[in-house]
Amino acid sequence: MRRILVDWLIDVHVRFRLQTETLHIAVNLTDRFLACRQIRRHEMQLLGVTAMVIAAKYQEIYPPTIEDFVYMTDNAC
Repeated sequence: MRRILVDWLIDVHVRFRLQTETLHIAVNLTDRFLACRQIRRHEMQLLGVTAMVIAAKYQEIYPPTIEDFVYMTDNAC
């Protein structure tokens, strides 16, 4: 499931034309969280979105809005 989540994060990264460091930070945050806790399969995308929002707010000058991420998840999160 982690591999599928990282593939989806790469798609989001390419879609929003984010910096490479943003993707690396998001994957790092995801891995660090998964090392500490187990989550259900249907919460994986929420974890990925949260990591990407945090990474974008930290790294990007103009980060995507929450509404953009809601659109990317098809209103699942």
